[in-house]
Amino acid sequence: MDLLKDVSLITAMVTPFDDDGAVSFDRLAVLIEHLLNTGTQAILVGGTTGEGPTLAVTEKLALFKETIRLVAGRVPIIANTGSNDTAATIAFTQQTAALTGITAALVVVPYYNKPNQAGLYAHFQAVSTQGGLPILIYNIPSRTGVALSVATALQLSLLPNVIGIKDCTGITNLAALVEGTQDHDFYVYTGEDEYAFAAKTIGAQGVISVSSHLYGREFTQMFADLASGEIAAAAAMMRQLLPKGQQLFVQPSPGPVKVALAHIGIPVGGVRLPLLLPNKVEQERLLNILDL
Repeated sequence: MDLLKDVSLITAMVTPFDDDGAVSFDRLAVLIEHLLNTGTQAILVGGTTGEGPTLAVTEKLALFKETIRLVAGRVPIIANTGSNDTAATIAFTQQTAALTGITAALVVVPYYNKPNQAGLYAHFQAVSTQGGLPILIYNIPSRTGVALSVATALQLSLLPNVIGIKDCTGITNLAALVEGTQDHDFYVYTGEDEYAFAAKTIGAQGVISVSSHLYGREFTQMFADLASGEIAAAAAMMRQLLPKGQQLFVQPSPGPVKVALAHIGIPVGGVRLPLLLPNKVEQERLLNILDL
């Protein structure tokens, strides 16, 4: 399995909107070139940062298709296809699989329903066998209200079409996931920028990042320093990135990163309700700390 081989930095890409709130392919083209020129090694489309919950199915499919066209095979593309409905997730993953150029699907732990661990296993097993794409599990209990246990994740890692996990439950669980999959191929990514350094040092594949919209070169340098044994330099870089990354989540994401992108000349529009952009005072504070 080499779908994401050597991919340490995946950007959970924002979805660019025009001034009327519609998906903007013109702005998408500019954003993708910016990401690929600053170190992004794979792109996640239509996820949490991409405002997937407020994108219609037709919008998502069009966004996936245009991303494929613009990326033109330069990096892997991961499409968010998950929901809290197993049948709907399978159907949408199948629709996505019909688009040539998607490397894998990101499938979130089902939210709101609150299934038990047996239900979670059955959900991912069904999607992995029927969806038509390799899948990455997305475990983010702060949003879903239910956590996939390490034990269940390790069981799922043995399924042939479950290729990895984006985990947002901290470094202890990341370590257990890495340790428990040493004897077979399984990509373990942290979904939290603050753990990028620690995750990589304990053997995880890397990070699925929001901060990389702005600091892709810095993440790339940090991972390069780690690879060459320059631990002190990598740690110093991570210390610089931490307060900046945290600032991107002081207000509901992806509002702050969209404001910051516009500030550096990459306009991506606003956010869709119920989200709001930071107000003027919050924007000033954000940009002062980010020091772009």
